[in-house]
Amino acid sequence: MLDRISLILVIIGALNWGSIGLFQFDIVSWLFGGQDAIISRIIYTLVALAGIWCISLLFRENEVLSRNAHDASDSSNS
Repeated sequence: MLDRISLILVIIGALNWGSIGLFQFDIVSWLFGGQDAIISRIIYTLVALAGIWCISLLFRENEVLSRNAHDASDSSNS
């Protein structure tokens, strides 16, 4: 569940950075009253923490891939 929430926050951050890069428009600050607004700073911090959490996804073995590899080895042994 934490992985999914983190990925959603990272996607929000990516979309925000994309809008800044393409249109010079910060969606988070627009929605919540500027970059200095406390809620904007909380969102920026949550997105940053989610990004740090998502680094761990790179180093974890994927359960779906593991299950598929296990199933493939079972079918080849039959």
